[in-house]
Amino acid sequence: MHRGRAQREADGAVAVRPGRSAGAWTLIEIMIVVGILGIVMTMSIPAFSQLRRKADFRQAVADVVEVCSTARARAILGGRPVELWIRPQEKLLWVAGGTEEAAEAEAGSGPEPVARSPLNRLEERSGLSARLPDSIALEMVDVNFVEFKDAELARVRFFPNGTCDELTLVLRSDRNEYRKISLEVTTALARVETLGNR
Repeated sequence: MHRGRAQREADGAVAVRPGRSAGAWTLIEIMIVVGILGIVMTMSIPAFSQLRRKADFRQAVADVVEVCSTARARAILGGRPVELWIRPQEKLLWVAGGTEEAAEAEAGSGPEPVARSPLNRLEERSGLSARLPDSIALEMVDVNFVEFKDAELARVRFFPNGTCDELTLVLRSDRNEYRKISLEVTTALARVETLGNR
């Protein structure tokens, strides 16, 4: 039984032109697809960059809260005062240990305060230290209602009874987003507030 060409095409058989295989792409088709992909990727770069900056800002706020929580926990569990040291110019915060150790370091009989800062452990995210990225500025460092933004070192004491010194930090992102981190003096718990763009 011989069927005609029209019958074969009606049954679903595909006629292929000589010299071109079925499913092959021409160079022009490939170039168009690559061009479209390039345009889409170029348009998405600013969105990815913006998402990363937002994530960095959120992470910086979380790191500061975590360091404050660690200092509070160490004071309560250790039964002795613990200090949180802040170097505003370096955007560095770390748990310095007891106030006796801090007094020795300041008097010169103990190790230098800088040596006690865990600069080599910052990447571990252990909760003992935090360094703010360059894209984030410290707008306010207020301890017991005294401004330390331009000071070399600010110290916040956490006590075994769960209280602490008054602390207010204001962080500003490079997109002018503001976060206020303050410690409740009677519980030493950190509170984060979003301040409007200025």
